[in-house]
Amino acid sequence: MTAKLDLLVFSDLDGTLLSHHDYKWTAAEAGLRALRRLGAGVILATSKTAAEVAPLRAAIGFADWPAIVENGGGLLEPGQTGDADAGTYAQVRARLATLPRGFRGFGDMTATEIAAETGLATGAAADAKVRQYSEPGLWNGSEEGLARFLEAASAAGLTARRGGRFLSLSLGGTKADRMDALLRRYAPRHSIALGDAPNDVEMLERAEYGVIVRNDHSSPLPPLAGEDSGRIRRTAHEGPQGWAEAISALLQDLKLTKEPIGHG
Repeated sequence: MTAKLDLLVFSDLDGTLLSHHDYKWTAAEAGLRALRRLGAGVILATSKTAAEVAPLRAAIGFADWPAIVENGGGLLEPGQTGDADAGTYAQVRARLATLPRGFRGFGDMTATEIAAETGLATGAAADAKVRQYSEPGLWNGSEEGLARFLEAASAAGLTARRGGRFLSLSLGGTKADRMDALLRRYAPRHSIALGDAPNDVEMLERAEYGVIVRNDHSSPLPPLAGEDSGRIRRTAHEGPQGWAEAISALLQDLKLTKEPIGHG
């Protein structure tokens, strides 16, 4: 019989496991190392594409776990590298073309322009354009125009979600939807979710413990149910440093380790 999984961790990337400033995760290395020692699973849950996630997943040492990509648009299964059909993305782009103007998506930008907006290297920005399920972008109009755009998007069957930097349009599916399926697949004893943006809230609320990672570059998330009891927590530090501190505290609270995990 396969041993029961003690812990499954779901983690957003930008502003959470990855620094908002330079996209590095090294400050979280001690936490990742502790999770590997425990045999815990780490499932990346991000707006990034499969092409972006595959090498990062391998670099942090969790290539044998699936990843949730494009805000829940799809799954990158273990062993997959990101090459897949982009038919859903073509449908999203076709519906976007019928909407009021003002939204500029990644499909309208060059890799150089995306690099300028995100701070990514040009090669990484090119991977961000290899989309399969969703279209992130920027709204360039008024607030009133945005309200009309979102109403028209909904009428066209598109779902809009706000991340830390961009507005993203898709045909539906959320990080939380994918998370539910993976919790059923792996049936862990404990689950933790970490994120920093509005599109992470449902995921944070689904987990046994949710962690709101501090991000001083965007408006803080409003108080969530479960914060008073400690089921949902907020980190004192930003990005990967806050991520590692939260993992250290929760591993001790769950009695999966006796000592703080230290720093990377």
